[in-house]
Amino acid sequence: MARKIEKISIPLGTVLSKRGLGGRLKEYRIFGQWEKIVGTVIALHAQPLSVRGKTLSVVVDSSAWMQQLTMLKPEIIRKVARGLGHAAIERITLKIGPVDVSSARAPERTPPATLGAEESRKIEDYVKNVQDSEAREVIKRVIEKDMVMRKKKKR
Repeated sequence: MARKIEKISIPLGTVLSKRGLGGRLKEYRIFGQWEKIVGTVIALHAQPLSVRGKTLSVVVDSSAWMQQLTMLKPEIIRKVARGLGHAAIERITLKIGPVDVSSARAPERTPPATLGAEESRKIEDYVKNVQDSEAREVIKRVIEKDMVMRKKKKR
């Protein structure tokens, strides 16, 4: 008779729940899901350090990020609750220190779109009749930006 193979997380979760540690296990899931919960940009500059009670300690890589995350604490608490499925965290403390970004992915950057010689000639042709040189330059920059944005959308 064949035995059914069961994931270890199922019996382990059952044992921990019976011992009253199921909630704590859910709270510690934040370490594995941090980037998914807060986003890549924040994960590159901050990571969870510890969970004690309902307080999450987070290490940030600079005072600028500490200030930014201080203002985002209520939103991060909501995101954590949504990500974990319950209100596991009520407070966040921040401290400056080294952040291991090896686990966080850097956002993908596309190379900037540039205009070719033909497009530059078109722009010059569009603005050649504008008498005011300052206005001509402003209009030229607006057209250039528009053409670049259209190129990016086509990618």
